[in-house]
Amino acid sequence: MNKSAIKSFAIWARTKLINEITYKSGLIGITDKGISHPLDSSTDNIQHFNIGTEKPYEIKDREIKQRDAYIKRIKEKEATSDYNTAFNYVIEEIAYTWFNRLIAIRFMEVNDYLPSKTRVISSETKGKTEPDMVTSPFDTDMEFTSEEKDYIISLKHDNRLDELFRFLFIKQCNTLNAVLPELFEKTSDYTELLLTISFTDSDGIVSHLVNDIPEEDFTEAVEIIGWLYQYYNEDRKNQVINIYKGTVKKDDIPAATQLFTTDWVVRYMVDNSLGRYWIERNPNSKLREKLEYLVTPKNQDFKFVDEKITPEELTFFDPCMGSGHILVYAFDLLMEIYREYGYEDRESARLIVEKNLYGVDIDDRASQLAYFAVMMKARSYDRRFLTRNISINLCPILETNNIPKVDISHIQLDLQDTVKEDVNYLLDVFTDAKELGSLITVKPVNFSEIENFMNEFAEHGASNMFDLQWYNSVYSKMPYILKQAKILSNKFTIVCTNPPYMNKIEGQLKKFITKDYKDYSGDLFSVFIYRNFDYTIPNGYLGFMTPFVWMFIKTYEKLREYIINNKSIATLVQMEYSAFEEATVPICSFVLKNGPEKEKGLYIKLSDFKGGMEVQKKKVLEALHDKECKYFYEKSEENFSKIPGSPIAYWVSENFIKVFNKGTSLGKLAISRNGMKTGENQRFLRFWSEVCFVDFNFKAIDSYDALKSNAKWFPYNKTSYKKSMIY
Repeated sequence: MNKSAIKSFAIWARTKLINEITYKSGLIGITDKGISHPLDSSTDNIQHFNIGTEKPYEIKDREIKQRDAYIKRIKEKEATSDYNTAFNYVIEEIAYTWFNRLIAIRFMEVNDYLPSKTRVISSETKGKTEPDMVTSPFDTDMEFTSEEKDYIISLKHDNRLDELFRFLFIKQCNTLNAVLPELFEKTSDYTELLLTISFTDSDGIVSHLVNDIPEEDFTEAVEIIGWLYQYYNEDRKNQVINIYKGTVKKDDIPAATQLFTTDWVVRYMVDNSLGRYWIERNPNSKLREKLEYLVTPKNQDFKFVDEKITPEELTFFDPCMGSGHILVYAFDLLMEIYREYGYEDRESARLIVEKNLYGVDIDDRASQLAYFAVMMKARSYDRRFLTRNISINLCPILETNNIPKVDISHIQLDLQDTVKEDVNYLLDVFTDAKELGSLITVKPVNFSEIENFMNEFAEHGASNMFDLQWYNSVYSKMPYILKQAKILSNKFTIVCTNPPYMNKIEGQLKKFITKDYKDYSGDLFSVFIYRNFDYTIPNGYLGFMTPFVWMFIKTYEKLREYIINNKSIATLVQMEYSAFEEATVPICSFVLKNGPEKEKGLYIKLSDFKGGMEVQKKKVLEALHDKECKYFYEKSEENFSKIPGSPIAYWVSENFIKVFNKGTSLGKLAISRNGMKTGENQRFLRFWSEVCFVDFNFKAIDSYDALKSNAKWFPYNKTSYKKSMIY
């Protein structure tokens, strides 16, 4: 995979899309300075806008309604910020909507996953720039009205091919809504009005997408979607970090914390959580042979767990799923487990999506891509999967701040009191959910009764003003709220994630963490480590990739003590300090067990191997093939608590630990101090050559002697320099 080309394209594409959409927005009188009224020459069906030329810019009929919807969206956002922030937010929203759809369609056409089998933004014919969809629009699976057919013929006749391309592209997106509704939502709104893509422009986004990234990169793996998304956000991430240099605002948390997890690290986490869980209960499983990154003891044997479990009972949750990379690999592993159990791939794909995989994220656009990635993975195992109308257990987290609390007791249906209480509870618990995300604790409620109430309401309709108020403000949101509540109130066999790294926190998130997770609040990632134990069944596994500071420094001592005393470390890989190129933090990856374990933890220490993640990957594989290498360790975590501060010092010798066990700490013998400190070196210190010897005293033996001498300067050693100190 050519990550350099992917990165260059994604960063460039974001700027290109935002600039073009902003320009188009300006043509209809909406800029970052404000919203202009149409010119006086406008009518109900036609609006004119002054663009500084002799002829004004014109929009008609449906476009006028789309412009009104665009203004409404900006005003909605402005209610919680200011106009300029709202305008830029909505422009960004439109840009990523079309970016997501472009890269999704490119992936589908290259892999021949489009239902129509007709390429949308490129051609099967080598060297042909006109997309096959534009050449033969009536050969696609899209249904056209007679009016639309005439319009297509007219555009082709007049050689207005880019206009035709945009019309067909939007039509294709709306057609794909039938098979991928959570990515290709109906676009008869303002996003359509501001679409500016062109296939004839050699410097346009379509041309660069088709020509800059090799087709084979789209066929290698669906993980290209995740890399495109991360690089698309890179400029914004850098901008956010540079703007705040400290705390990050609510809307910018996704941009500041989104990191795509390196492929081999994903495999390591999933192999040693999901894979290990299955093998411990099925010791004769052939799955072991397919787990390249499974870490086993030197004797190669895991402790057998006498528990029967079927593939359908395995549940796998990513509470910070991003673009779904971890879920996609878990899908492959689950498929191997189902095959071993005798299932056909088609049935397995359905069960994995319906019963095994779960995920949430605060970032709507990342959630869209995670949904797409998992659906494409399922499609790779079942060519008709997209037509089977199978629901998926992934969702963006919806917050309820702007949903008014409507008293449903006035609704004229026979409601149980618990339904009213449960609905109100769900509306309350998801307040600020876009900020708090999956850290929220959601108690199980009577979901089936709420669903029955929703179905009854849909059947009877609104019969009074209270019904209508409920319908307009809450009803349409309840399916999303119920879906995320079901996921977040559940317990899972495996929880595996790359949590956000952020220690400069503000707003409701800071209040929430300080109140509910004070002992673990050194960083957002440490809060997630602690919180995720509660998502996991007893003796289930949790996989993480995080900064490795939690292993050593005092800030995370409570977290270490909690893990050592109540849980256990199954395996851990500590990377070389600067190995992870995607973030400026030293990292580790590890798997924890949700319960104590007498077996020793398995550790790989890569600190001495400088180089990027490919070097780290190579050294991990070497350690797995040669357990006698000097950087593979087996260590019981009970030893860690024998060292003050309980550092995860897995590499220290038994003799080193005995020193702490049998010896006396310096702190019990004497008080250690910082030594002499001036408090203000610029004021109190001088070089020897700067001091007048008349005012200097070499012989003072204590403070009383110094004071008595009336001298101003006295000898003072400062690191490698000898300096004198003012009295």
